[in-house]
Amino acid sequence: MTVKILHNSRCSKSCETLKIVQEQGQEVTIIEYLKDVIAENQLTDILKQLEMNPRDLLRKGEKIYKELNLSDTGLSDDELIKTMIEHPILIERPIVISSKGARIGRPPESVLEIL
Repeated sequence: MTVKILHNSRCSKSCETLKIVQEQGQEVTIIEYLKDVIAENQLTDILKQLEMNPRDLLRKGEKIYKELNLSDTGLSDDELIKTMIEHPILIERPIVISSKGARIGRPPESVLEIL
């Protein structure tokens, strides 16, 4: 299976993670999630693989997080997923997906577990 990475080329952690995956000799499909639309079912699948809920995958330091009041615990998982698809900058990065699972590359070395 080709390893996939949800990647932001302007993020140092994302670039470090991509380098680690490539150094392991893995064939990599790069998904530039800020440019390429992620479908709702894809994000739901990624969350399942990560064993996370949507709130845990949110980048809470982003300006849009505060503007949309995403700290509101009354928001449903579906609402948060739809918001992340509308505003992909809210999705924590990078995310690496392989046949062995998925990991967030923070720290970048954490993806070695699934390569």
